[in-house]
Amino acid sequence: MDPLAHHLLTMALNNAWANHRLLGACCLLGQAEFAAPRTGFFPSIQATLNHNLTVDWFYVDAIERCLCQQAPNPDPGRFYTPPEPFTQCTQLRAAQHAVDHRLIDTCRGLTAATVGMVVQVPRRAGPVQERMDRLLAHLFQHQIHHRGQVHAMLAETTVAPPQLDEFFCAHEPAAALAQRSRELAELGIDAQAIWLAAPV
Repeated sequence: MDPLAHHLLTMALNNAWANHRLLGACCLLGQAEFAAPRTGFFPSIQATLNHNLTVDWFYVDAIERCLCQQAPNPDPGRFYTPPEPFTQCTQLRAAQHAVDHRLIDTCRGLTAATVGMVVQVPRRAGPVQERMDRLLAHLFQHQIHHRGQVHAMLAETTVAPPQLDEFFCAHEPAAALAQRSRELAELGIDAQAIWLAAPV
């Protein structure tokens, strides 16, 4: 597999795992804590997680359309209407899980040629062009940015924020590696296959 395509795939897998772990913690909250006003770019855990989801819907749609050689979405605003499509964390988690797997499938199919493709991203003033690798890097960074905010918000609740930075290193403590493998299995991902599929 092309080295850059392989790296983007591992980032998509990390993204799904981190969302799975973080949303698993958030699902332990009562509804009042989930929706309670908090300090952040968005005013609650509920609002922040919904924002991550709707932005994923928007960008993954644009990327999928590019790879299928389809025109940009004529109604991209539909992904943000309503701005918070889910009030229940369990429903939000299922929707996030689904789009995370779409993103994994997209990255699994990338090649040296497609990572450099130009994606037409619909904007209010008209489509703008972004290269595939840069757009994916932006999408992963966007998720990390807002997951960090939810992580900080969780520290103010009755549920402890989970560890989110023990995905890439091979020499984490045994308990951490075992937990990561269990969580990846819950997502249908073979932990060993991620690292055995080394770039060539």
